[in-house]
Amino acid sequence: MDRAQIVHENFLTRVADRDFPDGVPPRSGLSDADAVSLFRSQVLSRALDRTSRAMQKAGQGFYTIGSSGHEGMAAVAHALRPTDIAFLHYRDAAFQIARAEQVPGQQITWDMLLSFACSSDDPISGGRHKVLGSKALMIPPQTSTIASHLPKAVGAAYALGAARRNTPEHRVLPEDGIAMCSFGDASANHSTAQGAINTAGWTSVQSTPLPLLFVCEDNGIGISVKTPKGWIQASMEHRPGIRYFQANGLDIYETQAVAKKAADYVRRRRKPAFLHLKTVRLYGHAGADVPTTYLPKSEVEADEANDPLLHTVRLLDQAGALSPDQALSIYRDTCARTDRVATEVARRPHLANAAEVMASLIPPKRPCKPTNGPSAKARTDTFGGDMRAMDEPQPMSRLINWALTDLMLTHGEIVCMGEDVGRKGGVYGVTQKLQQRFGPDRVIDTLLDEQSILGLAIGMGHNGFVPIPEVQFLAYLHNAEDQIRGEAATLPFFSNGQFTNPMVLRIAGLGYQKGFGGHFHNDNSLAVLRDIPGVIIACPSTGTDAAKMLRECVRLAREEQRVVVFLEPIALYPMRDLHGAQDGGWMTTYPSPDQKIALGEVGIHGDGTDLAIVTYGNGHYLSRQALPELEAAGLKTRIIDMRWLAPLPTDALRETTNTCAHVLIVDECRRTGSQSEALMTFFAEDSPAIPTARVVAEDCFIATGPAYAAPLPSKDGIVDAALALTGGKS
Repeated sequence: MDRAQIVHENFLTRVADRDFPDGVPPRSGLSDADAVSLFRSQVLSRALDRTSRAMQKAGQGFYTIGSSGHEGMAAVAHALRPTDIAFLHYRDAAFQIARAEQVPGQQITWDMLLSFACSSDDPISGGRHKVLGSKALMIPPQTSTIASHLPKAVGAAYALGAARRNTPEHRVLPEDGIAMCSFGDASANHSTAQGAINTAGWTSVQSTPLPLLFVCEDNGIGISVKTPKGWIQASMEHRPGIRYFQANGLDIYETQAVAKKAADYVRRRRKPAFLHLKTVRLYGHAGADVPTTYLPKSEVEADEANDPLLHTVRLLDQAGALSPDQALSIYRDTCARTDRVATEVARRPHLANAAEVMASLIPPKRPCKPTNGPSAKARTDTFGGDMRAMDEPQPMSRLINWALTDLMLTHGEIVCMGEDVGRKGGVYGVTQKLQQRFGPDRVIDTLLDEQSILGLAIGMGHNGFVPIPEVQFLAYLHNAEDQIRGEAATLPFFSNGQFTNPMVLRIAGLGYQKGFGGHFHNDNSLAVLRDIPGVIIACPSTGTDAAKMLRECVRLAREEQRVVVFLEPIALYPMRDLHGAQDGGWMTTYPSPDQKIALGEVGIHGDGTDLAIVTYGNGHYLSRQALPELEAAGLKTRIIDMRWLAPLPTDALRETTNTCAHVLIVDECRRTGSQSEALMTFFAEDSPAIPTARVVAEDCFIATGPAYAAPLPSKDGIVDAALALTGGKS
């Protein structure tokens, strides 16, 4: 007999015998009707756990990580408002069920069983994954396996305060709301959790509003690894800026009372709190997990004897709210109902093909108020003396700064955040004067933690802002890449487009910084971004293009709710000359605020048909340097600046190369995992008759000092490769 069946039969027998675990009498604060309602939510959560296992055995269900032992979370839901955004631990079915009781018109049993069955009728993910979540219940879906949802919960809490000071057009969360996130004691040790908790405290001690309730569900074990006794309390009780609360999660009366006290503190003080909830884990980690293979049977049985449902029946009996016989009747009826509904759900449709699965990768467009750009007076007042310089050629960094200024004047919901972006104006001066122009609420100097920077952006996107976070160097993204891959990019996928977190992530990166080494300051690998479905990657090579593309990126985020990465080549920030000293050949003028470069629109320099050079970023600059020698060799050449690296602008590439005799790809990233691999594949499949070659960086980190450019493509290397590909002369 498996442990789920043992727990089930223990409940039936012990309730019938009035054999309850010891505990304190029920506290005041819950009406009899509310207490019984919470018990019903707990029982439904338990019944769904049992039914999910039966569905899996029958080949009708696909998820068996249950919530048994954590049913006390129903009382936490009761202590919150259904409009309080909740980022849930995967064991929080009871929370979602109890919240559904607070919102009219919900069919929670049907909805959750559709999710177990991965039916395309599932109202949250459309059959893509078994996740807790509901738009109506303000529960964004996430897997929450390693507490990776905590940084965005911090961001959502910050957005609640920020929206009071600067209300965005698409605000979702109520002004007096709070944010809540829950997680297990094992996940509390993960860097994402520690970083988020640290960020919350760091923010709180500066008196910045951050209405966030952390809920740690402490069952004492993570799969098979035990949490040291007292560890959570010892490590969390005295965190600066965060108020600590503790409750027995087996007691719904105590849990509701303490959770309400914690929630009231967060709501009233606009400061974070940490609710430490003692729970047990029943059945093991998941369906295939047998806890007696790594735990003494006595320990497993001790947890089973502490079944929270047994505690609730005892408490309800002592309160005079429900008799044990009535509790048994509710339990049996609920189990029968879930089994009956599961039979119906098994006949509902599933996703049938790749197109249906992929349909929610791209979020839906949203209506936005029309904007005409900033007024002439607003621009004059804001730019000041910079207005006089706009007619003169400038380097890229300055044009990006001006583009950000115009965009922030146009869209009040734009918020920039990152390390050093405010007072200092960025490491390379790209965000200079922005904080003076728009204030610290819209240009936020964050702590030095990329996970928290991106979490702040994701959370603010949940409340209608258009965040423009900055990661100072491309290599630092690796510290936080899962915030893009596992959280931001997957949100529309897992929610069938119902939840989105649009943003424009600015990253200074790529190689060719003289005197700098890698892997931190010269990082020429985009592989970490290229394999994330749904993410747009933009990479300008000139200042004019950067300004126009940044405007399009903001439009994509604001109107189409996309996650966009705007990759800025550091080495081209200050670039002025192209062929010789003081020729000014790489500086450009600032385009008027209404000019954009559309997604998928490539840049073309020249109209030669002997050779097409397909490139981007620093590769474009080097190819332009090589152009005079190629033309002197008789090669009529055109240079195609991709601009948009993902999705690959295949239509434009086909149109701009199909009349050329040869194609040379110049890619400053490494031979392995680079954009050139996708381009070589594209041309091989699309235009196999056109000879194609590539110039790429070596599979190597970049050295510091004079050898910085040795592994990277060069002007001479481009010339040599072009001559070798074409036979030397057309």
